[in-house]
Amino acid sequence: MKPIKISQIATLPTKYGTFNIQAFKEHDKEHDKEHLAIFTDNLSDTPIVRVHSECLTGDALGSVKCDCGEQLAYAQALIAKEGGMIIYHRQEGRNIGLLNKVNAYALQDQGLDTIQANHQLGFKADERTYEVVEFIFRHFGIRQVKLLTNNPSKIASLKKIDIKEILPIKITPNPHNQGYLQVKKEQMGHLL
Repeated sequence: MKPIKISQIATLPTKYGTFNIQAFKEHDKEHDKEHLAIFTDNLSDTPIVRVHSECLTGDALGSVKCDCGEQLAYAQALIAKEGGMIIYHRQEGRNIGLLNKVNAYALQDQGLDTIQANHQLGFKADERTYEVVEFIFRHFGIRQVKLLTNNPSKIASLKKIDIKEILPIKITPNPHNQGYLQVKKEQMGHLL
């Protein structure tokens, strides 16, 4: 595990409600990655948790090419109401980075699906790892969760946490992401 620096806890008022926020900075010779824990005051023994992988285009720019922004908004609204945590996992484009993600988008514009585009660029369908997520769980003393996800690979990768319940996120497809969601369901086994 890479060395991790941890920030202080600050308040994060949002349109969904008020959260607390804490940053976790991984450092190695190649790069730094800064992840966030966004959480409510009322964390239960088995909190609702969303491990949300960074998606600049969907989360910040409002892209409808994926379902990421809608999933994040759903998680924020639910967790503001019910209590829990969002781990904002800084692994853009399933951990291929923003530049490669945009290149993958260009390949998708030419007719490749999301998996074919990643393979064309020399990557696996999903390059993410979850060690820092498990570190964040340990930091907060979280041993079991209700995991807000559609991704079976994410479920399988979180080996050191007791997942008591899977809470899928149902997003209505649109003309721009229908094929993308179909690939996630049929080829990646997502719970859609």
